[in-house]
This record gives sequence, structure tokens and C-alpha cells, in this order.
Amino acid sequence: VVFAESCTAGQVSASLSAIPGISEFLCGSAVTYRNGTKAAWLGISSDLLDDPEVGPVSAIVAEQMCRGALDRTPEADIAVSVTGHLGPGAPAGFDGLIFIGTVRRSPPLLTSIKSRLTDACGPGETLRRSRQWEAVALVFSELLRLLREPST
Repeated sequence: VVFAESCTAGQVSASLSAIPGISEFLCGSAVTYRNGTKAAWLGISSDLLDDPEVGPVSAIVAEQMCRGALDRTPEADIAVSVTGHLGPGAPAGFDGLIFIGTVRRSPPLLTSIKSRLTDACGPGETLRRSRQWEAVALVFSELLRLLREPST
């Protein structure tokens, strides 16, 4: 599995790295927090990222993050991405909004989920960290669901 992480800033792959023997399954993670990095590292169109109707926090960008990571990681069979606004200071209507994408190489399978994270209390940094861990848990849940899907 390869990850493309934005709002979780690498916490998904860092959490998995604590599991003994995970190197057999974890190829790596691209932490693409900024739009320019998403474009440069994952090949996502700047036009798509800058489009006010789409933008970086969207299902299509989550899918493209997966495809970009999978294209650049030939040994991976699965790519998982997460992009979102965890606050504070998120644009109106986007606070706590995340998209998780998954792509399986063979047989081909694409899924994406949209989730609104809880309204955790606390100062800005506490809120963001709480939501990061909630997003990590959702990513793990989605990865497990994908792994249970028939692969033939």
C-alpha cells in the first residue's frame, strides 16, 4: 500500500510504521500538504486544484492523489489518499471536511468517501490534532474495508 496524505501530514503511514513487519506491506507515503506539491509529486492538474468549483478538498482530487501515488509506486497494489480542512481557519463550509480515496490496481477498484469530522472542542492546535487522529482512524477503516473486498 502507498499513501498520499494532505491534512494528516503523514500520520497515517507513521502510525502503521510502528507495526513490526509492516515494511512487507507499506511502500511509503507522499505528504502533499500544499497544492504545488500535489501537482509536482502526484501530477495533479493545477487547474483542477485552483478551480473554485473543485479545489484540493474534493473527491476528484482524492482520486487523483491515489492514482498519482500508484503510478509512481509500481510495487504498490493499493493507494489510499486523504485530503481535507481540519481547522481552525478553514474556509466557510469546509471546516472538518475530508475526502478519503482508495484505488486498487488489480482488479481495478475505486472508492471515495466524504466525511465531516466532529466538532471537537479546544484551541486551534488541539482541534486540528484531534481531527487528524479522527481522519487517521477513518483512513484505516476504509483501508480495511478495501482489503476485505474480493480481489478476483
